[in-house]
Amino acid sequence: MKIVADSCCDITSQEEKEFDIKLVPLTLYLGEESFVDDDTLDLEDFKEKMALYKDCSRSACPSPGEYKQAFLNNGQTFCITLSSNLSGSYNSAVLAKEMAEEEGEQVEVIDSKSAAAAEALLAYEIVDQIKAGLSYEEIKDYILEFVKNMKTYFVLENLDNLMKNGRLNKVAGKIITALHVSPIMGADGDGNIKLYNYGRTKKQILQKMVNMVKECKQAGETFKLVIAHNNNSEMAESLQSALNEVFNSIVIKLVPTRGISSMYADNKGLIIAF
Repeated sequence: MKIVADSCCDITSQEEKEFDIKLVPLTLYLGEESFVDDDTLDLEDFKEKMALYKDCSRSACPSPGEYKQAFLNNGQTFCITLSSNLSGSYNSAVLAKEMAEEEGEQVEVIDSKSAAAAEALLAYEIVDQIKAGLSYEEIKDYILEFVKNMKTYFVLENLDNLMKNGRLNKVAGKIITALHVSPIMGADGDGNIKLYNYGRTKKQILQKMVNMVKECKQAGETFKLVIAHNNNSEMAESLQSALNEVFNSIVIKLVPTRGISSMYADNKGLIIAF
């Protein structure tokens, strides 16, 4: 069994190789200049160019042909994509599934209904299920149920990219900016972005994010949580420490955002999924 994901799955390059996960890249655009979101991307150079770019940055999902190539010769594949409400990546993968299955492949396309850290979390869960010896059908049933209960929250210092690309209502974004607060947003369960909370200081934000996890998990419960961040290791590590003080059996993975997540989260953005 193989795992394929679009490049919004914020696993590290080392994990990509270790777990034999194939990432199919999105393409990022700053005006006419394009950047393929794979291991050839000079991420720091891209971030610098993005910071200087004043217009709307955008992205394009992988083509069905690119997905099909990733599905071939696998036998059984799990494919993790961005929320179908945020990107065409899911629909592209579904078309590729149909083509690949005509050639004898078996593919399950999983709409993460989220992005970034959440896609990484799904990849880690599938890896663990494969290692545990579960069958393809058992893993499929498990992971589809897992998606229903998964939570994703994020904090951004700059909302411009989300507003420019229509991922966040411009009126709501301008109100949040005018109030000088940092919004805690997240997936609403249907693949859209929703405002959940806000804070004025980093201490407030960290405490509120810990409380949001506490609303869903018990102190002694064993579970995974992924923290993805764009150039914000200090806050990510502070959140990790705060969570470890509350939860006895939590397993936390800290990962840097890859290209597409860095573009939308922008500098200092932080995303959690559990």
